[in-house]
Amino acid sequence: MLFNQLGLSAELLRAVDEQGYQQATPIQQQAIPLVLEGRDVLAGAQTGTGKTAGFTLPLLQRLQLSPSGAQRGRPRVLVLTPTRELAAQVGESVRDYGRHLPFRSTVIFGGVSANPQISKLRKGVEIVVATPGRLLDHLQQRNVDLSGIEILVLDEADRMLDMGFIRDIRKILQKLPEKRQTLLFSATFSKDIRRLAGDFLHKPAEIQVAAQNTAADRVCQVVHPVDRRRKRELLSHRIGAENWQQVLVFTRTKHGANRLAEQLTGDGINSVAIHGNKSQGARTRALADFKAGDVRVLVATDIAARGLDIDRLPHVINFELPNVPEDYVHRIGRTARAGREGHAVSLVCVDERKLLADIERVLKCKIDIEIIPGYEPDPSIRAEPIQNGRSKPQQRRRNGPPGKARAGAPGGRPGGQRRRPAGRRRTG
Repeated sequence: MLFNQLGLSAELLRAVDEQGYQQATPIQQQAIPLVLEGRDVLAGAQTGTGKTAGFTLPLLQRLQLSPSGAQRGRPRVLVLTPTRELAAQVGESVRDYGRHLPFRSTVIFGGVSANPQISKLRKGVEIVVATPGRLLDHLQQRNVDLSGIEILVLDEADRMLDMGFIRDIRKILQKLPEKRQTLLFSATFSKDIRRLAGDFLHKPAEIQVAAQNTAADRVCQVVHPVDRRRKRELLSHRIGAENWQQVLVFTRTKHGANRLAEQLTGDGINSVAIHGNKSQGARTRALADFKAGDVRVLVATDIAARGLDIDRLPHVINFELPNVPEDYVHRIGRTARAGREGHAVSLVCVDERKLLADIERVLKCKIDIEIIPGYEPDPSIRAEPIQNGRSKPQQRRRNGPPGKARAGAPGGRPGGQRRRPAGRRRTG
């Protein structure tokens, strides 16, 4: 189905054409008419399916068709996203598709100065795209009034729940009018997502455009077995031998991302790392340089798994497999976007065999295995526990006998401290 068959205005069709699109994706074909009707929508769509345009285009048209709804510059649309990168991506879509419309928008997230955000909010905007933490800060400081919100979008809702934003989301929604249109987009429909939808959506139309936890059809996946100490060597070899010019590489930890980027640069492959400890300015520059081709390899942690939109990205490499199998799907979804083909390579050592089995169980298929000559794994090497920020092997405690945690310490954390959910820091 073509975009001009979906009932969009001439201004929006012109903007879509300028972006080089004519054919709507399945999620766009189903979501756009429902949003235009004013329905609440619960949509399940894998990354890379075009869901951002699926809600951005119709919400812009709804604003266009009801200009009388504007009240003294108060925002009329709120889009909540889990990460800074995704907020920036949605903000770009709002700007690109709304270029021929008079609506003003702003993007709000942590890690940068709040003053420019405050300035834009005070001047008045119709559309706010935000991460929950920084938006809640602005609400508490009374920098923004959300009482005029007509449309709420919860983008990557499952990721927001994973990152521990549910309390912030509920606080924000208390500031919104009860009568509104709500759109919830999620890659998975877990029990928590359904509970969230039940709390905030009114008789939603449900869309599921693809089987959950399935990799993009056009991604060619392959596993290269290799010893853990030779992974970086093999990665450099593959990039050089195949002349890969734009490669997104995933590691499990921030330290691992920094180290790998330095090592690849030492191998003569211009590389840069992007993760949560980097300033927003550094993350923005790294992504811009990568998109422009000035950086050959971008090494990222899973903070980038759902927030990066890189046009025609040909290669995604799992330098280390993720601990959560669903994250594998989101990682490789950075390639093969908008119907294009992509290449996903996983470098798997003996330590990661169970992780690979878990991923294949979620995918409901086996991933092709290819051993690279000269990098055959040593069968005498035994598996070692995987150490990372989320799950560490049992260690000796200071206040108790080996292998036993102090009473009341969930997961064996000393002193009864509870682990803070991943990404819970209010930096967006």
